Amino acid sequence: MSDVRREVHRSGRSFKAVVNDALRHGLELRPDPTPFVVTPYDLGTRPGFDFDDIEGLLDRLDGPDRR
Repeated sequence: MSDVRREVHRSGRSFKAVVNDALRHGLELRPDPTPFVVTPYDLGTRPGFDFDDIEGLLDRLDGPDRR
C-alpha cells in the first residue's frame, strides 16, 4: 500500500486532499534554486567565413548545389 493511501486511511481525509497537502509541503521545502549560468567560450572562426553573408556561408558549407 502506498504512503498516500496509508495517510488517507489514517487521517480519514480524501485522496485529493492528502495529495495536495503533500505537494504543498514538498514545494515549501524546496531550497531557492541557484541561477543557471552559461560560460561562453570563443570558438573562433575560420578565415574566409563571413557570418553576415548567410548565402555565402551556406554555399561554402553545403556547396553551391544545395538548393
